[in-house]
Parts: sequence; C-alpha cells; structure tokens
Amino acid sequence: MMTDMTFESSASPASSDTVFLFSYFAGNGEDGLRLAASADGLVWTPLNQGKSFLAPTIGTKLMRDPCICYGPDGVFHMVWTSGWNDPGIGVAHSRDLVQWSEQEWLPLMEAEPDALNCWAPEIFFDPVKEQYLIFWATTIPGRFPDTEDSGDVGKGGAFNHRMYFVTTRDFKTYSVPALFYDDGFNVIDATLVQVGSRFALVVKDETKIPVAKKNLRIAWADQAEGPYGPASDPISPKWVEGPSVLKIGEDWIMYYDEYTRHHYGAMRSSDFKHWEIITESVQFAADSRHGSAFIAPRVIAERLPGFGGA
Repeated sequence: MMTDMTFESSASPASSDTVFLFSYFAGNGEDGLRLAASADGLVWTPLNQGKSFLAPTIGTKLMRDPCICYGPDGVFHMVWTSGWNDPGIGVAHSRDLVQWSEQEWLPLMEAEPDALNCWAPEIFFDPVKEQYLIFWATTIPGRFPDTEDSGDVGKGGAFNHRMYFVTTRDFKTYSVPALFYDDGFNVIDATLVQVGSRFALVVKDETKIPVAKKNLRIAWADQAEGPYGPASDPISPKWVEGPSVLKIGEDWIMYYDEYTRHHYGAMRSSDFKHWEIITESVQFAADSRHGSAFIAPRVIAERLPGFGGA
C-alpha cells in the first residue's frame, strides 16, 4: 500500500522526512540529467555544482524533458525525450538518483511508420489501478487535421500533435500505445495531477496558426486514464511550456518554462482553478529547461552531491 510520501510527486508537501527536488536539462539535453533541491518550492539550488547526474546513451543521445516519479517500490523511475525525431523515449530507474539502471529505449510508436516524434514524456503512478501511466506527444501527418505549419518538426514546426499513453506495472510489459488526449487542437507537454478525487491534465496548447496561443490549459477526468473533458480557458501567459506541479501546504504551485524569455515562471492556486502568477518569487538556475518537480525521501537527498540541507 502506498504512503503519502511515495504518492505521485504532486500529492503531498515536503516534511522533515522529505525534500522537494527538480529534474531538468540544459542546452539541448546533450549532457543529460540535472537536479535541483528546494526547502520551500520557491528557491531551487542546483545539485552537483550544476553538472549532469546521468549522460544520455540511447536514441539520438539527448536527455530532454526528464520526468521522475518516485514509486511505491522505493524506486525513482525516469522517462525523457531521447531526440527530436525519435519514435520512442528513454527509460531508466534508480534507488538513489546517482546510480542508474542501464538506459532503455522504448520504441513507443514503432507501429506507426509515419510518426515523427515522441516529445516530453511524463510518468505518473495511478494509486487507484496501481500502475504507471507514461504519456507523450506525437505528430502523425494526416492522422488529424493538420492545424499548423508544415515546417521541420525537429526545429519547432508541427502538424497535429496529440497525447498518447501506455500503462505498465513492471516496466517489462506495456499496454498497446493509445490516444490519451484529443480536444481538437495541437497539444504537447502534458502533466498529470490528482486533485482530491479527480485528475487534472495540464497541457500546452501548441496552436500557432492562425493565432499563436502557446499557453497552458487544464482538462479534468474521474480516473487517471481519462476520458478527459474539454480544456479550460488558458490559465497562463503565452509562450510557456513544460508545466510541473507541487502541492505545498494548502496551495498548488505550477512551474513552467518561459522558453522565449529564457527563464522559469510559476503560478499559485488554492483551488486549481484560479491562478496567481508568482514568477518574481521563484528562483531557478539560469540554464534550467523543461523540468519536473517531485518529492524524495530526505535520507536519499542528503546523499546527493551538493545538497545543502533544503
């Protein structure tokens, strides 16, 4: 049975036994996994002198958008974007965030020969069905109406991204990839949060043409696998991506990469509906890109190089 501390990263505030951690990448993800720690969820200090904890070895050998989930098995499970045009993602596991398993390349979209990519995978433990969900964005030309320009997907052009997912209990066998979320618009960078008895899927509206939106919206469901209802009106500024969420005390804090402004931003809410921008109150390393916030046991965090007692 899962405890509050080991429940998905957004479920409970850090305590004397736990620590807020943040996984992220820098540059184009060439040097791999970076980690930061925080005592309050506002000021984030890079660990290991800002150096990589794990270099990528699979796919196109990038480690972008690293998402870490601490599971009920006492293991950190990580997924990441292994390359701009890879039809699969990277997967690895660790008990201490320093020593990692052999990296596995998971060919999620190998059955879709026209799939152009697998972007920004996230992993979420579903406490109801006691299984992991891995979900990501893929464009398959012609599968849905092409709502965007037809530029090179590896340079930001897009066709019709939708969210897909698989489930697993053991990281050995996976369900058949299936459509996870489609609300009729180009969507990437989803993150999943349990709020009370319901599940909130935060997504980036990647619409660029005819009017750029590039903001965050929320869809709701009664179970982790959905189905999810229509997306809300935008809750964030434009030109943000890579949302991640922590619950700190009575409040939710949503972090996001303000990628065109080259810094991290954040919003706060007490009800997951009304959001206040608190970007001026948060501090990240200047090179932080698309990360995921999660909670880890303090006993593990204290052994990480550069941990200063967050």
